[in-house]
Amino acid sequence: MLTPKQETFCLAYLETGNASEAYRRAYNAAKMKSATVARTAKEVMDNPKIAARLAELRQPAVEAVQITLQTHLQALQDLRDKAATAEQYAAAITAETNRGKAAGLYTERLEANVTHRTLAQELADLNDASPKDNSPVA
Repeated sequence: MLTPKQETFCLAYLETGNASEAYRRAYNAAKMKSATVARTAKEVMDNPKIAARLAELRQPAVEAVQITLQTHLQALQDLRDKAATAEQYAAAITAETNRGKAAGLYTERLEANVTHRTLAQELADLNDASPKDNSPVA
């Protein structure tokens, strides 16, 4: 069982995502230095009762996300099955691929090719590319 201040700390932490701010809201920290607040807030966070309560408070949100993911995956499976039944295999494959992406089975990979060049190299290229005008100046 948590004290009222510990419960307030947990609720403030979930609201702000910041242990120091949660500590300031739950406890009298007006005369404390920021470093002291941060250290003490970490000590509160390390309390097993606090960790358990935070997990308990987060549980409904975790369950809601899981239900949403399950519903999404089921809808994609239904679309895949309908497309396969209609012999629309490209659509079926796309639906199945999207199911895999939603489930985290695929990762997008980006490649970047970066060439590091010096300023002297860039200037030399500009000089080589510029038209040469050898006509006399009037």
